[in-house]
Amino acid sequence: MAQDGAMEPDAAHRRADPGFGPLLRAWRERRRLSQQELSLTAEVSARHLSFLETGRSKPSREMVLTVADHLDVPLRERNELLAAAGFAAVYPRRAYDAPAMATVRAAVEQVLHGHQPYPAVAVDRAWNVVATNDVVGSLLTGVDPVLLGPPTNVYRVTLHPDGLAPLLVNLDEVAHHLLGRLRRDLDATGDPALGALLDEVEHYPTVRSLPRRIDPPDAVVVPFRLRHPNGELAMFTTITTFGTPADVTVAELALELFYPLNEVTADRLSQLAGSACR
Repeated sequence: MAQDGAMEPDAAHRRADPGFGPLLRAWRERRRLSQQELSLTAEVSARHLSFLETGRSKPSREMVLTVADHLDVPLRERNELLAAAGFAAVYPRRAYDAPAMATVRAAVEQVLHGHQPYPAVAVDRAWNVVATNDVVGSLLTGVDPVLLGPPTNVYRVTLHPDGLAPLLVNLDEVAHHLLGRLRRDLDATGDPALGALLDEVEHYPTVRSLPRRIDPPDAVVVPFRLRHPNGELAMFTTITTFGTPADVTVAELALELFYPLNEVTADRLSQLAGSACR
């Protein structure tokens, strides 16, 4: 674990250094921008961008940060771009339990526990659970303890045949929604850990047996309908992130909050919360 405020090495996400130019080109192409389009938004000449991508020019630190900002590169990968250009990382990656993260942890706990009697979880970029409120455990009845980690991964718990998948009334809708979200996360970040997770869950028999296409839901949100000993729970979720992160860990935190779709579910969740808090 890194010292408070120190850069934490991340061997699982470290990639072979292809040099700044190829990395820049990869990010530009990932964002589906031409050199001309990027040059206009970043106010850099297309010729200079071409030289940067081919290695004929070396970028300044300010140039790296400028193009990274205009390409909406995540903070973790901005550090990779800086390293490839020969500069020190700018954005620290503190451990979640580091003293400097106390304010962030307090905010997360306030949201999670303030959301009771409804379930809420905090996850990192790989959808590993960082924190939950007391109600979440009540939803995991019947899940194989092996899937509960650590780490507990939202995708494994939800889609694995020994997880919640057999209990989901509308597994096809939930799975298509989750896989689409994971593909978008992978496209946005290029994170190989997300690619490995996507490959893993796509090979689950519960996922492989699903139809390739499904009709869009009639509702305004994709429901999450879970068979439970207390009766079916019908919910939907929202995702909350930090608006002004300057740390990689904070930037990659997301809070998923569950809400009841009907009064019956609201009553059942209240009962579960009461039991969980005793």
